[in-house]
Amino acid sequence: MKRALLVGIDHYKTFNDLDGCVNDIVAVEPLISRHADGSPNFQCKTLRSNRDKVTRRELLKNIDLLLGGGPDVALFYFCGHGASAGGDAILCTHDGDFVDQGIALSTLLGKVVASKAKEVVIILDCCYSGGAGGVPAMGNGGVALIREGVTLLTAARKDQIAKETDDGRGVFSSLICAGLEGGAADVCGHVNAAGLYAYLSESLGAWEQRPTLKANLDELHELRQCAPAVPIPDLRKLSKIFSAFDATLKLSPSYEPTAKPHNAKHEATFAILQRCRAAKLVEPVGVLHLYDAAMQSKSCRLTPLGQHYWRLANDGLL
Repeated sequence: MKRALLVGIDHYKTFNDLDGCVNDIVAVEPLISRHADGSPNFQCKTLRSNRDKVTRRELLKNIDLLLGGGPDVALFYFCGHGASAGGDAILCTHDGDFVDQGIALSTLLGKVVASKAKEVVIILDCCYSGGAGGVPAMGNGGVALIREGVTLLTAARKDQIAKETDDGRGVFSSLICAGLEGGAADVCGHVNAAGLYAYLSESLGAWEQRPTLKANLDELHELRQCAPAVPIPDLRKLSKIFSAFDATLKLSPSYEPTAKPHNAKHEATFAILQRCRAAKLVEPVGVLHLYDAAMQSKSCRLTPLGQHYWRLANDGLL
């Protein structure tokens, strides 16, 4: 059982309103609820301030529902104001004021610790969110204390604000959506928190808000499945096409479909090699293109990444 609580708060009684949080949740929901092929993923519930009054009480109630009952994976996604308070960070709710701004991250993480959910993913698109998991109230000053099975992905460090774009979106959430659409996928099409973080880190420069990732995991959970760069059956054939992970394959014009003599088996293999070349798994030796390698009877080989997938295929792990 996989469920997700997606929260977007643009409207506040005390604080200035925001423009992109509801838009972000509207954009994220279809990417979280369905894989790229349309099959079901997380069962989502959304709280949006243009439709719901997202008060502190209401948010706490729904967090308890999310974490209760022991789901296999629980995902909490928050877009809204964040505040810094004594080393802790606060998720500001609609009814928050300068005395009681909303829900402290230490409170949220305390509920996570008490939950029987096997895995919990927390994604925070708010200012100062990088303070999550390193809260003094949880002990040992700034040491990150995160329960096993928990992932925290945040929009900014604990001393940074999270920005919105000119067209009414969060910078962080816009990149999250692009990553879930395939930008952060591995060769097999898997998108996980580590891949999202790498994608975010590359997309945001040294002078911009910096995302943070904190996790205590023995296995990365798939957040979404996209179309693989190379079909899995083709990846499994790598250990048949190449006799060893560091072997080369001698080509000839019979591999190229436009050349003669035609060889159906060679041409089918060459089609796989071309797909693997596009995914940076295979490279020609001594020439720039696989076409040239075939026409000039040269060789191709696996890249270091291709060697990794060769080993997976050879060990029956694909």
